Amino acid sequence: MSFVMLVLGFVLLVWGADKFVAGASALALRLGVSALLVGLTVVAFGTSAPELAVSLTAALQGANEIAVGNVVGSNIFNLLVVAGLSAVLCPLVLDRVLLRRDWPLSILAAVILCVMVSLDGGISRLEGVLLLALFAVVLTAQIRAALKERSAAEEPAEAPMRPLMIAVNIVLGLACIILGGQLSVNGATGIARMFGLSETLIGLTIVAIGTSLPELVTSLVAARKGQNEIAMGNVIGSNLFNILLILGVSAAISPIHVQPTAVIDTLVLIAASVLCYIPARKGKLGRAPGAVMALAYVVYTVYLIMR
Repeated sequence: MSFVMLVLGFVLLVWGADKFVAGASALALRLGVSALLVGLTVVAFGTSAPELAVSLTAALQGANEIAVGNVVGSNIFNLLVVAGLSAVLCPLVLDRVLLRRDWPLSILAAVILCVMVSLDGGISRLEGVLLLALFAVVLTAQIRAALKERSAAEEPAEAPMRPLMIAVNIVLGLACIILGGQLSVNGATGIARMFGLSETLIGLTIVAIGTSLPELVTSLVAARKGQNEIAMGNVIGSNLFNILLILGVSAAISPIHVQPTAVIDTLVLIAASVLCYIPARKGKLGRAPGAVMALAYVVYTVYLIMR
């Protein structure tokens, strides 16, 4: 049954991501805004749904120590694997706005998170509210810039599908992505238990990667279709959503306490954000840097297993 769930999960992920990207691209055309904004907002929020569900459930149960690990682990995976493999599949031409505004903001968010967990070993309610306020500022800036860009642009191109079909593609695609991700995690976890792997190892690897499968498949599909803005907007947007919104809401509900190793993981996230930004800052992320990024995640996973 675990093998069936794993295969079905991957089928739903790939099919759902294809529909989701098609709907998101059509939405950008219909609204007359850049695909980057849709990637940073609609797509990023949709693919962050598993992380949001895990963290909110934990927060409501008063056991949200896993929230920081879930978010930090997912963000590292997004940067090194999702962006890396997308670049390997199809070298990414990066939007100047993303490089100038959103990627530095994601680095700043990681630094703020590192300071918070270093100072008092967690995130207080007040700090959670601060993260939510920063999220509101970032989202407002993104939307204002997009509206300004739209007003300066020519008449928007006609979207390739009707509004109803856009909604159907986005909602149905997202539903399949979330369901497929859950089935994949459950199937992989069942297989791992069959082979006698420990719960700790399963949690550090399969579950952490499983909640990031929507970002991975969505960005890979977008890269294959030449939708670079959606591919990288999804990665950076998801990282911003994860830290500012998900941790903000989780801490506002119930203060988060973390293990000392969380500080090391946030430092790894900052280092990964900066090191990936260096080859990308000239406007292109090629196959060689992408392969190095993916390999770096393998090294990090080995470190997690050994510690």
